[in-house]
Amino acid sequence: MFQTLPTIRPSPLRGQWYPDDAAVLAAQVDRLLEQGAARLPDLPGPPLALVAPHAGIRYSGPVAGTAFAAVRGRAVRHVALLGPMHYVYRPPLLTTAHQAYETPLGVVPVATDMLAALNQALTDTLGLGLTPVAQDPEHSLEMELPFLQRALAPGFHILPLMFRTVEPAVLEAVGHALAALLDPARDLIVASSDLSHYFPQAVAQRLDREMLRRVLALDPLGVLLAQEQGLGQACGRAALAAMLWAARDWGARQAKLLHYATSGDVTGDYEAVVGYAAVAILR
Repeated sequence: MFQTLPTIRPSPLRGQWYPDDAAVLAAQVDRLLEQGAARLPDLPGPPLALVAPHAGIRYSGPVAGTAFAAVRGRAVRHVALLGPMHYVYRPPLLTTAHQAYETPLGVVPVATDMLAALNQALTDTLGLGLTPVAQDPEHSLEMELPFLQRALAPGFHILPLMFRTVEPAVLEAVGHALAALLDPARDLIVASSDLSHYFPQAVAQRLDREMLRRVLALDPLGVLLAQEQGLGQACGRAALAAMLWAARDWGARQAKLLHYATSGDVTGDYEAVVGYAAVAILR
């Protein structure tokens, strides 16, 4: 039976990747959301899903702020939060073993009933379910939480999913299961991913341009193949692909690039940069 622990996941990031002080963090995130709102193009409706980066707030915060500005003030029931597991775990599909995450801004509850239903659906389809992990060190999901906490209306629950696989059949099954379980009118999917890592700026921009072309084309298989082909990079390509399969089931027909930058745009060091993008997936 799929079970979670009646505990709150302790944050390994607060005070390092983002401020530990609640007031300071709230002010910083609000400022990034305001700056992001000023960059937003006209959108034909509320996004079905978002792509947002997950580096330290100093580096990718302006891009993340633009992504979440696209849903600012929105009331949602569930946020399916998809990202890579950067650390070595054997199971291919991971989730939290806890019933909530905590940041300095408060507690974010996990939709444990929905996780159980997703686990059952994947087990039925793949013979492979979700493996809960306790006290994980992963940053790809946690870095999105302060933005969600400040952008969305209170009361949402998250479905945290972390991937250690890039197997297309598995990720497509996850996407279809999420689309069937969730409601596009009341729920949101967020794919957490940075783009290319530690290339010179010009090379990074070339790689990122191709990866984003495939994301904007709503091409999940193309996203997965880009890295194998040496044409693009994304540490969260599994999350991107699963999100795209789900969004297409929801009727997604277009995507818009909201903001793109690299770490060099913050640090001034363009010799080895990390790419960041904000994308809205739309009907």
